[in-house]
Amino acid sequence: MYGLDCDTFAEVDILSIPLEGSSPPTGADLLEQYKQCIFGRKMEKIRYRLVYNRKKQLNKQGTALVQVEASLNQRKIYFKTNIYLRPENWDKQTAQVCNHPQSNDLNAMLFEFALHLQGIELSFWKRGIQPTLALLRDAIKKNTPINVTFTVFAKEYVKHSDRRKSTKDNLITTINVLQEFRTGLDFKDITYSFLKDFEAYLREKGNGVNTVAKHLRQLRTLVNEAINQGYIHADDYPFRKFKIKQEKGRHEFLTPDELRKLENLEVEDKKLRHVLDAFLFCCYVGLRFSDFCQLAPENFIRVNGKRWLHFKSIKTGIELRLPLHLLFEGKALTILDRYNIEEFASLGCNSDVNKYLTQIAGIARIRKHITYHTARHTCATLLIHQGVPITTVQKLLGHTSVKTTEIYSEVLSSTILRDLKAVKTRKKRLDFQSNFVAR
Repeated sequence: MYGLDCDTFAEVDILSIPLEGSSPPTGADLLEQYKQCIFGRKMEKIRYRLVYNRKKQLNKQGTALVQVEASLNQRKIYFKTNIYLRPENWDKQTAQVCNHPQSNDLNAMLFEFALHLQGIELSFWKRGIQPTLALLRDAIKKNTPINVTFTVFAKEYVKHSDRRKSTKDNLITTINVLQEFRTGLDFKDITYSFLKDFEAYLREKGNGVNTVAKHLRQLRTLVNEAINQGYIHADDYPFRKFKIKQEKGRHEFLTPDELRKLENLEVEDKKLRHVLDAFLFCCYVGLRFSDFCQLAPENFIRVNGKRWLHFKSIKTGIELRLPLHLLFEGKALTILDRYNIEEFASLGCNSDVNKYLTQIAGIARIRKHITYHTARHTCATLLIHQGVPITTVQKLLGHTSVKTTEIYSEVLSSTILRDLKAVKTRKKRLDFQSNFVAR
């Protein structure tokens, strides 16, 4: 029987372990890279060793696991190698597999795994990060490549992130632009100078100030995550002195005349008709694109026999109840009755829908750049034009603060004329009443 009291902890540096029947790598080149990488710094190197049967217990097959022990500052963690051996197949003096038909292959696998761990450690040093056991464990857990580029890291982060799909799409767009600007982008390349160059590149491509700002904000999000995960040192934060320039955006809306043009527009193409009806529906209701696309039959309820729209906003999580029969004379209901709600809400990609809207605006001879969000802005603006208090519009749009709603409260020229005429009429009435009392 196999004894369980043998000394299985071999105090041998992994890089000095020879492989049976071959001339193994000595690790000298790797160590020399270490010296060059950390020259001038105090090095706290992680130490590695092979450990067999750490729990001193064999499984039902009479084998035990070989692990790699990593130690730093009197702390230790262990990595599974997925290699199980019988006690007679392990040499405790040299920390090698022995008396096994695949001894050479198994020793090579153990050695390569140890080199992989040291390669990960070296990659942290190269980026100016003090390696820790936690960083090493996370890198193995995430199966991160040793020489991962910033863009590869960014794509993996977005892929596994729990952010909204629209946010992920925006981040991926910025990552693709980064790849066009600089292939093989390394973490250490992202400096203040890099940000200035990237900003200039975006402008040369014809992007507006706010589009450039959007890409830079997305990049900042990715850089912050790289710092959180230990890929960039906090002292090397490139945005510390970099100011992202932004202009006050113009929120496009449709005037009552322009809205009537779309309402009266004859469209033969089924897809264009679908997009136009969905756009008009949101002009009457004020939904975001993401909220429109989640609509289902259960979102439409009846209160005192009248249809209301009840839903929770994807962006804010706020529950909204909208009386469809009271908004814009119930025009949304007329559109709704022409569609199956699941088919109506299935519009496709927002960017594709915006392209269709550009075609529709051209057909209607509306000289404005219309996006789907224009519908929400139109709804708010026209409600205020009709005299609805801004606090009520705030509730209808689901804003937590009236300051957010004020962005949408564009003042139409006709609104100014109406209000000034109302003041003039009120003044005449007061003058008449004063004269009548005086008599």
